[in-house]
Amino acid sequence: MNRVVVLGLGKVGTLAAELLHEAGFTVTAVDMNGGDRALPFETRAYDLAETNQLEADLQAADAVLSCLPYHLNAAVAVLAHQVGLHYFDLTEDVPTTKAIRKMAKTSRGLMAPQCGLAPGFVGIVGADLIGQFDDCRMCKMRVGALPQHPTGLMGYSFNWSPEGVVNEYLNDCEVLEDGQIKVVSPMEWIEKLYIHGTELEAFTTSGGLGTMCETYLGRVPNIDYKTMRYPGHVALMNFFFHELLMRDRRQEAGEILVNAKPPVEDDIVYVHVSAEGMIGGRLARREFVRGYKPISLAGQRRTAIAWTTACSVVGVIELVRDGGLPGLGFLKQEDVPLAGFLETRTGRIYAQEGAF
Repeated sequence: MNRVVVLGLGKVGTLAAELLHEAGFTVTAVDMNGGDRALPFETRAYDLAETNQLEADLQAADAVLSCLPYHLNAAVAVLAHQVGLHYFDLTEDVPTTKAIRKMAKTSRGLMAPQCGLAPGFVGIVGADLIGQFDDCRMCKMRVGALPQHPTGLMGYSFNWSPEGVVNEYLNDCEVLEDGQIKVVSPMEWIEKLYIHGTELEAFTTSGGLGTMCETYLGRVPNIDYKTMRYPGHVALMNFFFHELLMRDRRQEAGEILVNAKPPVEDDIVYVHVSAEGMIGGRLARREFVRGYKPISLAGQRRTAIAWTTACSVVGVIELVRDGGLPGLGFLKQEDVPLAGFLETRTGRIYAQEGAF
């Protein structure tokens, strides 16, 4: 695997393409507008919905990475499956992932959705912690992409796709509870936690576990994923979506929220993963707690959410190229070895940069 087509040149897509280029891949990037600056690899400008050019570009490639809005990924995956390419994306959308998993049964390459931050890196960490126990009784995964200097009652800024945020706030959530796979409502199970003295609240959101409930059914009784925000956020979101009925107007809801809380440059990504169980006959707890801030990569300052997401998927792609992961079928994030990921050129950034 050497030739990769990257779809979408937003902040994450642009950085992912640059990191792939620096890791030795031959990159072709596609965006409706061709990107907002000159890049050290070939870029093409066309609308995927108005041309058949993408199929021709994929025919000349070994893999495709979709950094598009989640609702466009299924169509790209179908085309990648037809051509016989490796497929990667960043989606948290459960129906999209289920559709891609069906395709993987007859794929000629690797189908690897959910390779971002959550799902993605957080699942890699969670699986590593679970593997440290003789008998693991629970694993809790928490991620929050937040402004460093919050303002207003909401304490938030939309540095991530508003479509993705609205999607995960409103879609049902899968958990493992008392040894059973259950579906629970989003924006519930609210808890308080602290990271380096900063108080946060965590609540259920959709998609962050990927395939972990199925993988660990019968092995780990309790697994759940929650999003972290500053205190008071979830009450306001429940009011906005449910009392004001904005859940029925998702696109408009996203537009309102981004207009009120636009992206910021000084963000932070909190990761809090914990597991408990028996080690050598004694009850123990293991934790992975980090706060990732903006850093300079590929000659530019990058927001925390952009580099943590881009580095996650590029590290996985490097592992596939280098033989550290299978090149066929469906990839579960919990099958990605944390140690191997952190040894890749891009994955090691997680271990070296931007964290406290």
